[in-house]
Amino acid sequence: MQSLEAELDTARQLSIADLADAIESIGFECTRCGACCTGEAEDDHTATVFPDEIRDLEASDTYDGEYDWRDVARPMPYGLSETDDGDLEGETFEWALQTDSCGDCVFYEEADGVGGCVAHDDRPLICQTYPFSVALAGTSQPMGEAVDSVALPAQRDTGDEEGTLRAHECEGLGREISREDAEELAGALKERAVRELEEAIAVRDGYEPATPGPGEVVVHDSEGAKGLDGTPIEE
Repeated sequence: MQSLEAELDTARQLSIADLADAIESIGFECTRCGACCTGEAEDDHTATVFPDEIRDLEASDTYDGEYDWRDVARPMPYGLSETDDGDLEGETFEWALQTDSCGDCVFYEEADGVGGCVAHDDRPLICQTYPFSVALAGTSQPMGEAVDSVALPAQRDTGDEEGTLRAHECEGLGREISREDAEELAGALKERAVRELEEAIAVRDGYEPATPGPGEVVVHDSEGAKGLDGTPIEE
């Protein structure tokens, strides 16, 4: 397996034109079914969100300052345990978009059977790029099994899976997509791959083990250790 730095170099060299070709060959059009925004339980929906994306959602004019950090994001559940009082405790890495009691993204709304995102103009990169991902170690894979893949030209001769475009479960797959939309999606997909690897490297390099107390959660992201409300924890 390559180092994260080598994977980052691969991500930076991804061709938007090649990604767009691959996206076009699979095809995609959002049907607004809401499947990627909903879940049966809280842990089912873990859409990764970067610290700056959380702040952008907090500051968005759309919400007029009504959201704070905990309204927008929650800690990734991995590594956390539940206390007898139902609170979470422990340490984990990175943030996920906040969910409601049904496990749905808090920004998801449905009317007459058609889903919509109230944060559409400010949605994070993982939402902009669903249902696609690039197979690189250190990047996150969205919910849903990979159901299709296309090897990019740089990988076809080597047989290396790294850099392969993956398509995950979505009823919008196989539908015609314009070249303009494919290129826009490809650009966001490359940006997401680069950002995720930069985040992973920063977390790795800045990580110092924490000793959270009872009922306390510590989240490690690229900016350091934080509490549930996004406030940095001073060592």
